[in-house]
Amino acid sequence: MEVLDAPNFGATLDSRDIQMLVESCPQQTLQHVTAARQRGLLTGCVPTMGALHQGHVSLMQRARSECGYVTATIFVNPTQFGPQEDFSKYPRTLQSDLQLCEQAGVDLVFTPQTDQMYAADAETVVQVGRLTTLLEGAHRPGHFDGVTTVVAKLLMITQPHKAYFGQKDYQQQLVVRRMVRDLNIPVEIVTCPIIRESDGLAMSSRNRYLTAEERQTATALSGALRLAERLCSQSGAVPSVVEQQMQQMLLQTPGLVLQYAVLADPETLQPLPERVPSGTSCVALIAARVGTTRLIDNLLLVFG
Repeated sequence: MEVLDAPNFGATLDSRDIQMLVESCPQQTLQHVTAARQRGLLTGCVPTMGALHQGHVSLMQRARSECGYVTATIFVNPTQFGPQEDFSKYPRTLQSDLQLCEQAGVDLVFTPQTDQMYAADAETVVQVGRLTTLLEGAHRPGHFDGVTTVVAKLLMITQPHKAYFGQKDYQQQLVVRRMVRDLNIPVEIVTCPIIRESDGLAMSSRNRYLTAEERQTATALSGALRLAERLCSQSGAVPSVVEQQMQQMLLQTPGLVLQYAVLADPETLQPLPERVPSGTSCVALIAARVGTTRLIDNLLLVFG
């Protein structure tokens, strides 16, 4: 839902005469954004965990093209990592991240410390229901509670009219959309396309963990998605058969451990019926480990 409370939105209103600010204080960040809104600027936010790549840059560029004032957030959120996950080694590259933000035309980068986001005695968690129990939620218990809690906080601090998320984290953007709808948070969620390497691998901060051999193995994810796309385009394609073909391809890939490869309803993530009419939309979703690195990918499809 687009917010209409700033009266003078327009392409002529812009803030690029102001040097990019870097702020770690939530209160100061809110003051900067409030001042921009009071000037009639449409405000946008790109939440990230840093270790930025061209996928993130595309989100910031989209925000820059649509908004008069753009905030990016860089915060490695501990509450969305499980006890056996990679929080401690997650790449932290703040200086190069800030350079990319500035090149993309960001006005303000919010870079809080953990104790500025979570009080020692914090007890509040934002929890979305059924959508968070499937797929990623089943494999990463508690992950989405951390995501929704931190995103809700970031939206309150940065007060955007629009917030930009990447399609690569497909389930995440669905969960955030549901949270925003259910809580009447006045922000429009914009989902931007996946940015891929030339060999089809979806750009991810975790790709830097991969060895050269593992990186080649990882291209099997996008290969399986392209296979699903070809199969779904054929008249009379059966969802369960397409899933089986995806799974077989991935299970036969040396060095890859498959967690799931499914076709699902693009809004609910529920499994598809055995037969679907031509023109039915779905999303193919994959999660797998390559070496020690967990990767996800997806593709929106239409049955022929």
